[in-house]
Amino acid sequence: MNLRIKISTFFSVGVLNVIWFVWYKIKVIYYKKTKKNICCSKVDDVYFSPCSEINQKQVLNSNTDWLTSIVYFSWYKIESSEVPDWYLNPFDNKKTQNNNVPWYLISDFSHSIGDIKTVWEASRFDWMLSFAQSVRKGKQENLNKLNFWINDWMLKNPPYIGFNWKCGQEASIRVIHIAISSFILKQVENPTLSLIYLIKIHLKRINSTLCYALAQDNNHGTSEAAALFIGGSWLLHKGYSEGKKWQNVGRKWLENRVKKLVLKDGTFSQYSMNYHRLMLDTVSVVEIWRNYLCLQRFSPIFYERISLATKWLYQFIQFDSGNVPNIGANDGALLLPLVGTDYRDFRPSMHLSMVLFTGQRAWAEQGPWDDFLKWFEIEVPQCVAQLPCSVQFDYGGFSLLRKKNILAVLRYPRFIFRPSQSDALHVDFWIGKRNLLRDAGSYSYNTTESMINYFSGTKGHNTIQFDERNQMPRLGRFLFGSWLKSKNVTYETLNSKSQKCAASYTDIKGASHSREIILRDNVFVIKDKVNGFKNKAVLRWRLDPTEVWTLNGFEVFSDKFKLVFSSNVIINRIEIVEGLESVYYLKKTNTPIVEIEVNQPCKLKTELFF
Repeated sequence: MNLRIKISTFFSVGVLNVIWFVWYKIKVIYYKKTKKNICCSKVDDVYFSPCSEINQKQVLNSNTDWLTSIVYFSWYKIESSEVPDWYLNPFDNKKTQNNNVPWYLISDFSHSIGDIKTVWEASRFDWMLSFAQSVRKGKQENLNKLNFWINDWMLKNPPYIGFNWKCGQEASIRVIHIAISSFILKQVENPTLSLIYLIKIHLKRINSTLCYALAQDNNHGTSEAAALFIGGSWLLHKGYSEGKKWQNVGRKWLENRVKKLVLKDGTFSQYSMNYHRLMLDTVSVVEIWRNYLCLQRFSPIFYERISLATKWLYQFIQFDSGNVPNIGANDGALLLPLVGTDYRDFRPSMHLSMVLFTGQRAWAEQGPWDDFLKWFEIEVPQCVAQLPCSVQFDYGGFSLLRKKNILAVLRYPRFIFRPSQSDALHVDFWIGKRNLLRDAGSYSYNTTESMINYFSGTKGHNTIQFDERNQMPRLGRFLFGSWLKSKNVTYETLNSKSQKCAASYTDIKGASHSREIILRDNVFVIKDKVNGFKNKAVLRWRLDPTEVWTLNGFEVFSDKFKLVFSSNVIINRIEIVEGLESVYYLKKTNTPIVEIEVNQPCKLKTELFF
């Protein structure tokens, strides 16, 4: 059975993707034998010159975190103005070993230091943006700090040596941040030779394993293609002929990735809110850069798909907070931390993408999102986009029901690309800023097996779990087998007072789950039907932890809300248990979960009164 699952998943992932991955492995073996990608580092150089347009009266919102802190994943702050330890995992206070070996001799997952992303985070150069903004606003002393930090990074991370050169996407994020910082400091046209060198060594690293990024069918490909396009076009613009190759490769694969990975309804291949934002931010920077250098436009289908992707994410945002459901894998990435808003506030990115690719403001009112555009010197249009509404994204498997400030989301399986979450028929429910029924999040990509299974497995979602197993068998850290297929998908607006949608699936072991959600004026109804399981089925509702919830019989209530449960068979167990959620990467907190357990086929109904 396991072999059959692996073979079927192999073909689901795609033969070409497997070939790309095998080619990557062959290249790594070649690098090990030939010791490729080794070169000397340049240090004690000036990378950024004094800013030619200092404006001490600049009142734009900016990111000031890094001026006094070292910041990890937008929430974990170490009060310090000193250079970070580029090899430190500050969460476990562990340091990487063998930092003098080439990147291709380093394993993908090292258990000795925990999550490698904790080491990579400071090397994404978010601090470069913060320092550049500060200099532009008149704090000239931070220019010395900026150059000092770059020199220290280069001294401790010589080209292609150590953990911070392991990942092509990490190198790509650095290229993008270097380019944005140069734009802010007005040095795109007059980059120093040291900055040119910095771009060149990064592009060589990215291009050497682009095949790995393409094999993933995710944001690795969009990020690395974008960096090659931005860096290559910059070099070519300044007269460096090798830039033409990188620019062309970047353009080719960015076109390819957008056309393939953004579906016809705007869903991105990773089925993730935060990775969707990362992709949009990446493409937004590319478009800003292309406009600045007066380069040829991308194809019509490129802009069509990015426009659809922009409108897709817009439908999920809650206007009074900028927050979105915590659905899908989430590694804490925030490519453009420019205006000091919270990591969970998607409005700045959304506003930028809406203006660039639809020609409309996302919000009529003024806010930090307008300053976000001003840092890129983008004129803000007057036309305002229509408010989000009830909509179905059937290519990606999302049904949204909206009524005023209420949002209900049904996530159903339409897996064209590999799923990394076992979240079939998960439901998210929002009233304004309040996420009453919520997703567990991701927490960490390199933690214990039980924690990985908890957050990305079925237990981490508002759905039904059969026989204490996942809906799909886990084949790897980011891969499930036997991809589910939805049946009986419906979506309809009954009248002005009632909307509903539904879907169902049957898993590889014959267990089936059918779910219908109905949104009315003051009640949200979820109807579940389960069958085919062996021992038991558990329905979970992950509740808003800011409320105090009390269980009384078949009711769970707080001061403002009430959930009522019913079934056509005897309910074996109903209780509130303490669970975990992760709103920010590597930060987990407690949250109450209602569990309803049955041991025979049945119909279950949940009514949430508000």
